Order: sequence, then structure tokens, then C-alpha cells
Amino acid sequence: MIKRYKQTEIEKLAEILKNDGVISVPTDTVYGVCARINSKKAHDNLVKTKNRPITKPFPIMCSDEEQIKNIAIVNEKAEKLIKEFMPGPITLILEKRPEVPEYVNNGKATIAVRMATSKAIKELIIKTGCPIFMSSANQSGEPTCTNLDEIENECPNLDGMMEGSVKFGKGSTIVDCVSKELKILREGPITIEQINNLKTKVRWKQCY
Repeated sequence: MIKRYKQTEIEKLAEILKNDGVISVPTDTVYGVCARINSKKAHDNLVKTKNRPITKPFPIMCSDEEQIKNIAIVNEKAEKLIKEFMPGPITLILEKRPEVPEYVNNGKATIAVRMATSKAIKELIIKTGCPIFMSSANQSGEPTCTNLDEIENECPNLDGMMEGSVKFGKGSTIVDCVSKELKILREGPITIEQINNLKTKVRWKQCY
């Protein structure tokens, strides 16, 4: 049986991540599984936990905008979206900084980033000392788990589980900020209408 931790036991969960472990956490959108990004071993352990194709990079969750800017190049479009919607249920596709190791995004030029919305996950990232890979709690290609019992059944190799519930129950909105035109790759809790409304409120260069 996988040990379950309360959200007040962040130190213990961070210690698992520092030792290249993989844990499950409740995000604002869906239950996720995570590992620290500054260890290839941790990355590989997450790949095994998810049974995920090595060619498919994991999204990354950061504690704040500064962490995002440490791993990605934030252009004007992304800056506007961050100010308007983060922290919140949105993932941005950005250009990866060259100093970020190739295993982090399998050598691709872009990287998918989110900002932690809950106090517990933000604290977890801070105490771990780096952003974390964050993927939905399931086996690759299968439906996302909706409770801790399902997660334990689907991901039996987890090193720990954070207790708690999710808010929206569906994946985040994904926006490609690298293309010349802003592209919404997946609509989630933040709607296309909300993003289009932002376009009308601010001046964006090269957005259309």
C-alpha cells in the first residue's frame, strides 16, 4: 500500500522528490504525478511510473513567474497571459532556454509550463528546490484517475501520495505562445472566449 501524506506534511513529500521519487498530488485541474526536473533519474522514474513514450515530454509546474523565466523564454504574448491567468488552470508552450538539459523536453525547442495554484504544491516546489514535472495521474493513453484509490491501482510504483481534492476535474487550457499566431491547443477551464477577450483588451505585436 502506498503511503498517503496530508498537505501539512510537505517536508516529507519534498524529501521523496529530492531522492528522485515520484508522488501523486491533487492539482486544481486533475490529479497529477510529479518528479523533480533537475534529475534525469527522477525523470526516468516518472516515465516508468506512467509507462509514457520517451518522445513525449512532460509539462513542468513552477512556483512562480521567476521559475518559469529560468527555464523558458517569456515573450510579450506569454507575459500577458501570465499576468491575466496565472496562477490558474492554463499551460503555456514557450521556447526553452538553451541551458535546460535535453532530457527535460526530449531535445525539443519548446517547453510546456504551468504555475502552481495551491499553497501546498507551491510550497512543495519551493522545498524541493526546483520546478517539477507534472503529468496526469494515469497510465499513458488511459483516462485520468479521479481518486486516490484509482491512482494507487493505476500507478502502483508511486513513492507517496498527497491527500486532497481537485477543483475542475479536467485538464488545463493549453496555449501555444511560440507560433506567430496565438494558438489554443486545448480548451480547459479557461475558455477561448476569455483569451479572445484578453486580445481585445491589450495590444499584442505579432499575435495575428
